[in-house]
Amino acid sequence: MKHLSIKDIARLAGVAPSTVSFVVNGKHQEMRISEEMVKHIQAIIKKTGYIPNRAAASLRTGRTHVIGLIVEDIANAFFASLAKSVESVAARVGYRVVYGSTENDDGKGNDLIQLLAKQVDGFLITPSTGMKTGVQALKKTRKPLVLIDRYFPDEDIPFALVDNYGGVSQATEYLIGKNRKHIAFVNVAMDQVQMQERERAYIDVMNSRGLFQKKLLLRLPYYQDKTQYEARIRSFLQKRPEMDAIIFATNYLGMFGIKALKDLDIAIPGQVAVLSFDDTDLFRFSSPAISVISQPVQEIAAQAMRLLLEQMNAGQKKKDSDEGVLVPPELILRNSV
Repeated sequence: MKHLSIKDIARLAGVAPSTVSFVVNGKHQEMRISEEMVKHIQAIIKKTGYIPNRAAASLRTGRTHVIGLIVEDIANAFFASLAKSVESVAARVGYRVVYGSTENDDGKGNDLIQLLAKQVDGFLITPSTGMKTGVQALKKTRKPLVLIDRYFPDEDIPFALVDNYGGVSQATEYLIGKNRKHIAFVNVAMDQVQMQERERAYIDVMNSRGLFQKKLLLRLPYYQDKTQYEARIRSFLQKRPEMDAIIFATNYLGMFGIKALKDLDIAIPGQVAVLSFDDTDLFRFSSPAISVISQPVQEIAAQAMRLLLEQMNAGQKKKDSDEGVLVPPELILRNSV
């Protein structure tokens, strides 16, 4: 059976090949092609089973209509939801998404950048600290680039992420307002701006109220085998019987923290109120349900895609941009506080 071409689809649709090309490549709105005509062409494409030759289109236009998404861990609920949201936004404007996980391995992250650089039109990256050199090199090529979930404060690179400082500040103030005085904070000892902002917010608020105690701040090493956190958190809890509330800086710390609390028969919220950054199904359906600082993932993805598309659509006239977007989080109060 003959492989169909754009010319074949154009002949069946009774239009010029360029019109079919605009529809296939998601440029029908830009070229002011009517919705009726778009539906007519799409119906013929579906009926005939026509598959666009993406490689040939890439050679003609210099574009792949693919976006590279590099995240920390695609198995993590937050990053999985982020990837899904990015894919949804990208699909609406005619782009596909390829992605990979760094697992906070700097070398793996930089390898992913090099691997995808010639295959994508732009990048959305959640960089580990050691990826800074790779990101700087990518910026010099003028490849469209947006950092998502975290950023480098001293680099003029567009970014979109939640307001980490504001979220933890609000949560800490709420617990103090509930007459919790011995509030602990459990974090991962990572040199990443989002983790630093969360911890800084906790310290600032506690200090402003004269309540900060260094012994209630726990910084844990980053473990790829996350099950190692449970024993460390359990030991911390056993040594701090005065603790009456605890904020976990990530959802995986929160999950292992809840397990440790229950193993020690510490009542939530009777003895210790619990809040965690990032929501998960486990928090929603836990007994009691766990209060969270929720990241509006869809809004973060939409803002990141907006910044990226602005760069990609500007072409050679693209100006350097250092625009950053902080999306307000939502404090979701459940039975754990």
